[in-house]
Amino acid sequence: MNQHVDKHSVNASPPARATALQRLLVEKNLLTDSDVHAQIEAADDLSEANGARVIARAWIDPGFRIRLLENATTAARELGIEGPEGKYMVAVENTEQVHNVIVCTQCSCTAWPLIGLPPDWYKSPAYRARVVREARTVLQEMGLAVAHDRKIRVWDTSGDARYVVLPLRPASAADFSEEQLQALVTREAMIGVAEINVGHP
Repeated sequence: MNQHVDKHSVNASPPARATALQRLLVEKNLLTDSDVHAQIEAADDLSEANGARVIARAWIDPGFRIRLLENATTAARELGIEGPEGKYMVAVENTEQVHNVIVCTQCSCTAWPLIGLPPDWYKSPAYRARVVREARTVLQEMGLAVAHDRKIRVWDTSGDARYVVLPLRPASAADFSEEQLQALVTREAMIGVAEINVGHP
């Protein structure tokens, strides 16, 4: 059955399930409460704001852009960004001819240090199953119309490579400062389901 993908309407897992699992793990001495709190604090440091810093730097610094495309993990570390699920990060660059989008068909892997924890729609079976087969249609449903003469490449994230999209810098943002550019970058753009929109800085 053809399921519609809507990034705003996918139901999140009930918090009660997470709480019950946490209690069970603690009861079985597989985790301590301190372990859980440490993981929560570490997760709080994983933010799309980190990725926005990396993207903005790549837009204004050609040398950094080259290093990012050669080894995203090392380039991010230059800005002090690293952490869980960030050992094998790979940046793929959008161009006028190619638009990139990422997915994890097996579960919900992302480059956590740059994109943050994956949104619910990214984890949904509909997105994971359909974007690899009909990317243009799925992106259209999610509000992004990719020109028919522009190729779409879908990258399947795994434990071996966690992808992040380097979006096109809007021509109208040519005079923006690095800080202004950071404010434009969204998690959706780094996943590839949105373009960069320029408001009024």
